[in-house]
Amino acid sequence: MKKNSFILRLTYIVIFTTTLRCFPVADNISWTGWLGPKRNGHVPHFNTPSKWPKKLKKEWQTNVGDGYGTAVVHEKRIYFHSRIDNNEIIWCLDINNGKPIWKNHYEVPFKIGGGGEPHGKGPKSNPTLADGKLFTLSINGILSAWNSDTGTLIWKKDHRSKFGKRPHPYWGATTSPLVVDNRVYLHFGSDEQGFLSSMDVDTGREIWRNGKDGAAYSSPLYAEINGIRQIIEWNHEDLQGVEIPTGKTLWKFHMPHRGTNQNMPTPSFNNGFILIGGEKRGIRKIHPHLKDDKWHVVEKWHQTRAALNMSTAVINNGHLYGLSHYGLGELFCIDITNGEIVWRGSGRSGDNATFLSTPEHVLSLLSNGNLQIIEAKGSKSKILVKYQVAESPTWAAPVLLRNRILVKDKDSLIMWQFTDSKEN
Repeated sequence: MKKNSFILRLTYIVIFTTTLRCFPVADNISWTGWLGPKRNGHVPHFNTPSKWPKKLKKEWQTNVGDGYGTAVVHEKRIYFHSRIDNNEIIWCLDINNGKPIWKNHYEVPFKIGGGGEPHGKGPKSNPTLADGKLFTLSINGILSAWNSDTGTLIWKKDHRSKFGKRPHPYWGATTSPLVVDNRVYLHFGSDEQGFLSSMDVDTGREIWRNGKDGAAYSSPLYAEINGIRQIIEWNHEDLQGVEIPTGKTLWKFHMPHRGTNQNMPTPSFNNGFILIGGEKRGIRKIHPHLKDDKWHVVEKWHQTRAALNMSTAVINNGHLYGLSHYGLGELFCIDITNGEIVWRGSGRSGDNATFLSTPEHVLSLLSNGNLQIIEAKGSKSKILVKYQVAESPTWAAPVLLRNRILVKDKDSLIMWQFTDSKEN
């Protein structure tokens, strides 16, 4: 009897293990917003392959419509915001097969021009997931909160009547909502006027608003500097730190737009320092700090031979990796201590790239659908392997799971697997 019982248990284990290997298992992670939970593009959970495969395995592909926002992931679900025809769509998909769990839609009239036509009329803002709610910003500037379990609308904020005939930035609203504790932060407005708003996550009730400057395409982030919790945002005119409890401006660094609003990348925060760059304005490292109970902002260095346009850079082991619009799209690596460029990729890489960082690598997804794996070793950095993960433009940042990567091309979401990963 004991022998038979042992054989039965062993058989069960074999069957169970085989089942796990035959069917996809959900990644039990939360990728809750633009560039991850901390908005820095860092991916600590990725299982680096012992050997990078020659090609990736496509698990599924689902048509979801137009949009540049990144998907967000929580356990077995993917949430996405897109546009089909004249409607914006809120999707909830099964992570293992891409099939819809629920979806909701609403009409969003929008006209785009001035060279923005190739980028479409889909939402450019990234959804944010927090406390059972999904926060989305429509391309015409309306903030909505949805029940993430059911897709039901909870509340919305529409300030468009306050901002004139074009109540959003020239090419549409792109800034991504930021949730800290029980508040959601967003800069509403047009190129000419606007304000940073702090709202209650449950009701949308405004707690405070800051400033009168217009909105930018850049997204805010949370930081703590000298023990002071604050929102760092780059609006139409200034990079600034705003005190969380009060909405008071703590410090400003003047970085105005150039021509049509060109304030696009999200700032990078590292050990009390901020790295920021704009079109034709190079890249700067600034140090906001308290001295004698007053805020001061010191520029530590200014690198003029590389400049960020639409791409947000990532930090990896003391170096900044990004795409300069100089050289018609040139990958670069900057030593953040002194601002020196220590490595360059080939020029003419493309109009845009999005970046993620693992402990040893940087992943760069170019707008032509080419995914590049960069060995992040400062001056000894090199591109290890390239994968073609889409046949249409890829302007949205990918989501890197444990051994899979989720890519958004022009109209669809695609799940790829690193087949040689240590853990499948």
